[in-house]
Amino acid sequence: PGLHVLAIAFALEVSVGKTNTVMALNNSDVLLPCTFTTCIGFQDLVFTWYFNSTEMIYHGKIKSKASEPFLVGRNPRVEFVGSTTGKDNNISIVLKNVEFSDAGKYTCHVKNPKEKNAQHNATIFLTVVQKMVETDNTLTLIIVGVVGGLIGLLILFMLIKRVVLFIIKKTQDGKKECLVSSSGNDNTENGLAGSKAEQKAPPKA
Repeated sequence: PGLHVLAIAFALEVSVGKTNTVMALNNSDVLLPCTFTTCIGFQDLVFTWYFNSTEMIYHGKIKSKASEPFLVGRNPRVEFVGSTTGKDNNISIVLKNVEFSDAGKYTCHVKNPKEKNAQHNATIFLTVVQKMVETDNTLTLIIVGVVGGLIGLLILFMLIKRVVLFIIKKTQDGKKECLVSSSGNDNTENGLAGSKAEQKAPPKA
C-alpha cells in the first residue's frame, strides 16, 4: 500500500502551502491558495473547489501548460486569482465578503486525464472571526488545544509525506521524471497494476 500512495502522490501533487488553516476577518476577502505539480505534464486538466466536501464553488479546466484556465462554473462570490502559464500551476481563489457561515473546509481537487485520470486534492480549514484581537493567551491555548487535537494527526501525516517527497525529489537530481510510470496510476487500490508500470521501487527513506 505504501508504494501505491507514493506513486500517485509523486505523479500528481496538490498543495495548499505551509499551513492548511486560514483565518479571515468577517466581511473581508480571503485568499485560498492551491498549486499542483505533475511530472509528465497535463492536458484538459480539471480542477474543482468544494466547500465542506459537497458544495462546488469553482470549477475550471486547463487545456495545456501554454494556456490559462477557463471557467466552467463558479459561485458569484468566488474569483480565480491563479495562473498556470507561469512557474507554478497556481489555481488559487479569493472568497469575497466572508461571512461566519463561510467557515469550514475548502477542498482543492485536481484531475489529470493525461495520467490515467489520476486525481488528488488538498484541504484548507477556514475560520472566520469578528475582529483580529490581541487575545488572552489562555484562550489562544484552549483554541490551539481543541483544534490541535483534530488536525494534529493530519498535519503529522502531511509532514511525513512532505519529508518523503522531499527525499525523493533530492534523489532526482533536479530532473522532473516520474519514478513510477503513471500509466497505471488511476487512484484505485491496485494503482501499480498498470501494464506499463516500471518495476522500479522508490528509494527507501
